[in-house]
Amino acid sequence: MAVVALAAPKKGRSMTTSPATAPTRFPEMDPERRYGMIIDGRSMQAADGAVFRCFDPYEETEWGYVPEASAHDVDRAVAAARAAQPAWAETSPFQRLALFQRWAALVREHVAEIARIQVHENGKTLTEMTLAMGSIANAIEFCAHYATTLHGDTVTPMMPGHRAWTTKVPVGVVAAITPWNNPIGLLGWKLFPALAVGNAVIVKPSEVTPVSTIRLVELAVEAGFPPGVISVVTGAGAAGAALVEHEGIDKIAFTGSTATGRRIAQAAAGRLVRTTLELGGKGANIVFADADLDRAVEGIVVGLTAGTGQACNAGSRVLVHEDVKDEVLERLTKALAALPIGDPLDPGTAIGPIASRPQYAKVCGYLDVAESESTTRLVAGGRRGAEPFGIARGLFVEPTLYETPDEQSRLRREEIFGPVGSLITFATDDEAVRIANESEYGLVGGLWTTDVDRARRVSERLDVGVVWINTWRAFSGNVPFGGRKNSGVGHEMGLDLFDEYTHIKAYWLGPEGR
Repeated sequence: MAVVALAAPKKGRSMTTSPATAPTRFPEMDPERRYGMIIDGRSMQAADGAVFRCFDPYEETEWGYVPEASAHDVDRAVAAARAAQPAWAETSPFQRLALFQRWAALVREHVAEIARIQVHENGKTLTEMTLAMGSIANAIEFCAHYATTLHGDTVTPMMPGHRAWTTKVPVGVVAAITPWNNPIGLLGWKLFPALAVGNAVIVKPSEVTPVSTIRLVELAVEAGFPPGVISVVTGAGAAGAALVEHEGIDKIAFTGSTATGRRIAQAAAGRLVRTTLELGGKGANIVFADADLDRAVEGIVVGLTAGTGQACNAGSRVLVHEDVKDEVLERLTKALAALPIGDPLDPGTAIGPIASRPQYAKVCGYLDVAESESTTRLVAGGRRGAEPFGIARGLFVEPTLYETPDEQSRLRREEIFGPVGSLITFATDDEAVRIANESEYGLVGGLWTTDVDRARRVSERLDVGVVWINTWRAFSGNVPFGGRKNSGVGHEMGLDLFDEYTHIKAYWLGPEGR
């Protein structure tokens, strides 16, 4: 990523809708606006003045200037966090709850604003981002309310005359490093619980999507959170590395690629720092012969195309029983072809652009790989770019499905992170389970069947952290989400989430009079 992009941004939005109904550019997307990091409760630029620019993948233009943090800026953020955290931990959960409630109220007032910022940052549709933002205020309140119920235990020790008890105490300063595909949603399940139990948090958003995070934290400052309790440092890998390696960080929570997660784990291990790592996925969406095919096809479409397929929870491997393969394929190709592709600000758009030029190149590279694999066959989609869809510009890839009978197919085994899926046929339950579990990833899986016994048997054998039965992409704040194998370590969401951000502290009281 260039530290400074000098190309002048293009003006205007190319649209296929009429001028009367055309979406308008969000007014704060000023090409010359300078955004600031948030350190010690204040908006500030990088100490050396370095900046980078945001990129709109639909317009293919750059907008705004965001600070490129250096190690010195990370030092400033860590110092502010360490100074603020002890007093923050001493506040009562109900005092923190009051702040969280004010923050949630402000977020509800700004749902449309932050949703539109994310559309310009990563190209997801306004419909999807508005729905996602609608749940953020609820997540803020859920975490703050649940933190008021945290408690330790009173223990009867095996030493006569002694008493013992435990409490849960915050870990200290948490680094939350977030990806570009869902910048606010994936930040929330790190930031909200960590803050609610008394930690200070330093957020390092992806350089692709920094502004939505800045705006969310600006609202926290407006709500009255003390300076230093929440900071945002922006930049690329160097800023993240400085944060991960900093001696003042007590816990790292990361969502992103498996390769980066491994590097973070290695750095954290050297300092014995706790980590939560939510990494890659290659979900298997299994359709049995007795499935309700209407619902199953709808679920396959969601699994392949939600977020333009740029999701760790994508159902990118579609396993279909041989008896219903032809019928499923006929329905599925029609459903995928019917999805409107275009301007993500248009409420009628289902498929927006890929989030960035590097990611677009990666996804298109897999389309080229498919052409080189002798046994791989295109069964739906396959077009790329803007011109095939009658659009002036934009980083588009059509929802695409390949039949991949070869178990060594790269499309079948590797995480593509785009709207590209692999169709695989199976004959028996055992074969379906074997194929589903052959992946190096173990985040999500799903199955479609009307047989309750089969649902139980198969779901228990899937080597994943989350199983969806007759649904896909179901989420709730009180249900854990996390994976196995190369999909990561630890969980987000769920009632055990707060244990990720606390230590258990034991206390002993000796016999009286001694």
